[in-house]
Formats: sequence, structure tokens, C-alpha cells
Amino acid sequence: MKSKIGFNVLAWSANMSDDLMPIIDRLKGIGYDGVEFFIGSPDEAAYSRIGKHVKDLGMEATTVFVVSKDESPIDPSSEVRQKGLDRIKWAVDRAHAMESKIICGPFHSAHAHFAQRAPEEDEYTRAAEVLHAAGEYAAQAGITLTPEALNRFECYLCNTMEQLLKLIKKADHPNVRAMFDTHHANIEEKKLSAAIKTIAPVLSHVHISENDRGTPGDGHVPWDDAFAALGEINYEGWLTIEAFSRNDPDFANGIGVWREYSKPWDMAEKGYTLIKTMGEKYGL
Repeated sequence: MKSKIGFNVLAWSANMSDDLMPIIDRLKGIGYDGVEFFIGSPDEAAYSRIGKHVKDLGMEATTVFVVSKDESPIDPSSEVRQKGLDRIKWAVDRAHAMESKIICGPFHSAHAHFAQRAPEEDEYTRAAEVLHAAGEYAAQAGITLTPEALNRFECYLCNTMEQLLKLIKKADHPNVRAMFDTHHANIEEKKLSAAIKTIAPVLSHVHISENDRGTPGDGHVPWDDAFAALGEINYEGWLTIEAFSRNDPDFANGIGVWREYSKPWDMAEKGYTLIKTMGEKYGL
């Protein structure tokens, strides 16, 4: 396959610690090319340590990141926006320590924080300015920032690929591109294929995620539609599974995961088979 297959360890933990190493080892055994990690742990030394372990196995790291309401890039306060930019720069430093070349996530605005109204043009402008400055910083480390559109229950700024494309164009930086997540698109888009073609000019990262956040292939996401479109646009980036559990209660509570969907290793093993099969079918 031209594309690489990854798995996000948030299925086990949002913490960056040596406890992840046996999980990384087993993912390598399944056949994964890379592992995705959540940037948030204050233990800065752990990022280098885990990143080295990943590299020693012949794998690569990618990263995911969010910002809080006190550091939102769309806030009217320049002080809050500066905190947001500083936080993204901190994430870039942590990703660089892991030798990750991708930071994905909804860091264009605060996760699960709402204004009780539709997004305003000024908010896109503010987010774009912060993302442009963050792109300048990320470029020095050879990192691409790939902001994410989320469903309406987690975000109000960017729910669709049309909105995300608008934001990326407004940010206007080669190191600020876009990601596509099948879970969110399953809720917000009319057709996954049309959404993928919309975001294609700036697409650099993809999350493979089932409608219930469980094992990819066990739900109702139209995988043929998604993978056929990715093949049609000649996508060659990561295909990374993002599936959740309640293994890390604090993280689970923060994203509204109130039950178990699938066993993490079922997600990893069966999900890998799905991506491999679909990837080969559609020339990815």
C-alpha cells in the first residue's frame, strides 16, 4: 500500500508513559506502520522516550491535540488567543520530540465549548490567524498541522469539510492542511465520497472510525464509498484508526464515552484487516 496504517492509543490511555510500550510492541506485531498519541501529558521527557521506542521498532509516530476554552484561537480576547498559540507551539515541541510529522485534531477552537449561536466570520478569521502563526512555527520542525472538523455535539466552528476547507484556505500556510474523520463525517456529511473530494486539495491525514467509535467494519459507515473516494483522489497519507473505550476514565468522561464499544485489541486487529483489504481494493 502507498498509504500507511496507524492506530491511536487513546483506546487505552491519554497519558504519555512507559505503560504504552507493550501496546506499541503488539501493534507492530499486527502490522501497523505507526502509532498515534495524544499530546497533553505534562511529562515532557516521556515524549522523547516513547518516540525513540517507536522509531527503534521501525514505526512512525503521529499525534493528536486539543485546546481548552481558556486558550481558544477564536476567543475575542487577544490574550486568550495568544495562550492558544503558545499551547499549539508547546504541542509542536512535544511532537518534534517524538519525531511526529503530523499533529491532527480540533485545535482551531475549544473542544466541546459552545457559543449558543452559529459560527461568525470573525471567528474563522481569528482561528486562521492563529493557525497561520502556528504553521510558521511547525514548519521549522517539518511538522504539518491538520485541523479537524467535528460533529455538532463537540464543536460549532467546523462541522463539515466545506467549513474546514474555508478555514484552511483562510489560514493560507503550506504547513496547515486538513484531516478527515469518518466518524464525524458519518454524522455531518451527506456522502463521505463527496466530502472527501471537497477537502482533497488540502487533505493530509485521515481517521478511520466507526459510527459508534468501536471496531471499524462492525457498524454502518459506508467504507466502500470512503475508500473509493480516497483512491480516486490518489490519497497517500495516513489511515489511522481512532476508536475509544473507557480504559482511561478521565479521558472517556471528557469526550462523552459512557460505555464500552469493542475490546481495544478487536478494534486493532479487525480494523487493520479492514484497512488493508479496502486499501488494496481501491489502490491506496
